[in-house]
Amino acid sequence: MPRERGQKVVASNRKARHDYLILDTYEAGMALSGPEVKSLRAGRASLIDGYASIDGGEAWLENVHIPEYTQATWNNSPSRRKRKLLLHREEILKLQSKLKESGFTLVPLSIYFKDGRAKVEIALARGKKEYDKRQTLKEQTDKREADRAMSSKGKDW
Repeated sequence: MPRERGQKVVASNRKARHDYLILDTYEAGMALSGPEVKSLRAGRASLIDGYASIDGGEAWLENVHIPEYTQATWNNSPSRRKRKLLLHREEILKLQSKLKESGFTLVPLSIYFKDGRAKVEIALARGKKEYDKRQTLKEQTDKREADRAMSSKGKDW
């Protein structure tokens, strides 16, 4: 049987880009049990309220909902358990030093399969204030209107 190729997104956290200013992103593997992988392959996961932390020199993904796989029997694990993230030691130390600064957090942006392996994209982020969110929405609206005006100008000929 040929190995899987490419990338298949299982879940994405679109609200994170609205609520946080993304400074840097990292790709990490996840230590999962068999039924969790099956549940992810079925496309069932939720990143809402999820976050990552560094504890004792290890990175952990917390509060991410991967529901129980219905066909599994006795080896199902809790749906919101802590899951270990697989990162290089240098990345963990860099993130740990940044997290000690005020206002920084680690948020998961997406869970996906890359060449058959479950990966999570985490971001070093800083929370946006309400006026920052309004400013971002205004910039997006202005850009959309400008693009619309440019595209309609070409159709007048």
